[in-house]
Amino acid sequence: MKLFVAFFLVLSSLATGAVAQTINLGTANNFGLLAASGVTNVSTLTEITGDVGSSPTPSVTGLSPAQVSGTLFLVSSPVTAQAQTDLAVGYSQAVAAQCGTDLSGQDLGGMTLAPGVYCFASSAALTGTLTLDAGGDANPQWIFQIGSTLTTAVNSVVILNSGSKGGSSKKLGACAIYWQVGSSATIGTGSIFVGKILALTSITLNGGTLRGGAFASNGAITMAARETVSALQCDVTHGHGHHNNNNDCHEDKNHEDK
Repeated sequence: MKLFVAFFLVLSSLATGAVAQTINLGTANNFGLLAASGVTNVSTLTEITGDVGSSPTPSVTGLSPAQVSGTLFLVSSPVTAQAQTDLAVGYSQAVAAQCGTDLSGQDLGGMTLAPGVYCFASSAALTGTLTLDAGGDANPQWIFQIGSTLTTAVNSVVILNSGSKGGSSKKLGACAIYWQVGSSATIGTGSIFVGKILALTSITLNGGTLRGGAFASNGAITMAARETVSALQCDVTHGHGHHNNNNDCHEDKNHEDK
């Protein structure tokens, strides 16, 4: 009887898409920005919460330690090398996740999406507002598999909604939002973007807010205007539209600048 019940629960989970795919970024999770061929910033007002570094090319241009709440790696380090190794594992896991909903050819703007795995055969675009609704799940996860490029229009927004009933202040357990990009990502000016961008090549942030982090496996990260990046915060809207910009994804860690 117990075996039957367990089997039934497994089938129910599969039917509702509740079985989460494992994405483990390891030490890369400590980074707000992690590149392979360099990080470039043009604004003295840019602020990064989380570590910043690049491996194997350690070049970081236009960022001072005062702009980084975390470790700013300016030279080659085994820490950044290990983070890139861990990123490769997490990226492969995101690629291998089983697609639950094919959104190829559709703009993400105006959509409300429950936790799950969403795929695009080639490029993906966001124009306007995308709402990610956890439906009351304390540990939701979204994976977006994008065959080529990810592009957001000017002033686009990703809203993370806890989905808790009665407008409660219940917080989500983690920022488990992964954007696996087959080539490069470009986040438009004024965008408020949420999640960890895992780009196989490069990432361009044109001035806005990123809560989650930018991770470029083979290319560079470029910040073309004032950018605010936080590896430690989510953008959460509770029950009836209460907005909270200070939801911690995981514990803050104090680092000394290198």
